[in-house]
Amino acid sequence: MKRKEDKSVLYIVGIDEAGRGPLAGPVSVGVCSIREDIVSHVETVLFGDGGIRDSKKLSHKRREIIYSEMQKLRAAGSIHFSVRMSSNSFIDENGIVFGVNFAMKKALRIHTVKNRNMRVLLDGGLRAPREYTNQITIIKGDERELTIALASIAAKVERDRVMVKMGEKYPQFGFEIHKGYGTKKHRENIGIFGISDMHRRSFLKGLTE
Repeated sequence: MKRKEDKSVLYIVGIDEAGRGPLAGPVSVGVCSIREDIVSHVETVLFGDGGIRDSKKLSHKRREIIYSEMQKLRAAGSIHFSVRMSSNSFIDENGIVFGVNFAMKKALRIHTVKNRNMRVLLDGGLRAPREYTNQITIIKGDERELTIALASIAAKVERDRVMVKMGEKYPQFGFEIHKGYGTKKHRENIGIFGISDMHRRSFLKGLTE
């Protein structure tokens, strides 16, 4: 996406979330920043000449491979990314929108780049805190902008790992398979076993009443 050149912008920051809609587990927000002058290089390293970047369309194996490469790039200082989550109980108490925004603020707090030196790109309907004055919300941003795509991959990989661990703790629900989403089997298991400590009770009112 071409934009008018702004010489004050040194870093492109992408933000995306994973797990807004599931019936169980946390919501996860990823933030990824890359120096503007090396964005194209990083894209080539991770995706070659192109290919799918939307984390939802990538296979589990492909996401893990890209995430591993992202960690190598972070260790080399080429990119920086962070993931923070809001738990299911926090979502029940405060709502999903507040949960997403709270996790976003925590993830952004780790980035030490000054506001005036960053352009913040967000996917879909996300909005960064007001102090990030140079921000743009982009529909299907994870398909169009590298930093958003990487933020999305980081958020999903980290959340999926949490749900796999929860699958070990609560084997009757199959969290490791559906990751908390409302599949037919997941709903059937709720009917059989009830609600676990990982479920979002506020998302289940119609199902359990």
